[in-house]
Amino acid sequence: MSTPTLTTADRRAHVEAQGPVRAAPAARPARTVLERFPAGAPRGQWPAESFAAEQRRQGVPARVVMDLASDSFLVIVEGER
Repeated sequence: MSTPTLTTADRRAHVEAQGPVRAAPAARPARTVLERFPAGAPRGQWPAESFAAEQRRQGVPARVVMDLASDSFLVIVEGER
């Protein structure tokens, strides 16, 4: 007995019937939050950037990211500490 082969149209219909393909969420690198700063700092002051610059001077590879959910700037280090 031979194995039936699908036509191109049948294959396409089979794939479309499966619905959207869901990929696994991308793995996020571990981060350590060193400090949080409110986003409403006085004009001309950048406390999160100043703190991160001080950390970098001490050899810590810190960077600033925005946390939209809490409306604050986070000074983070990639990886576990």
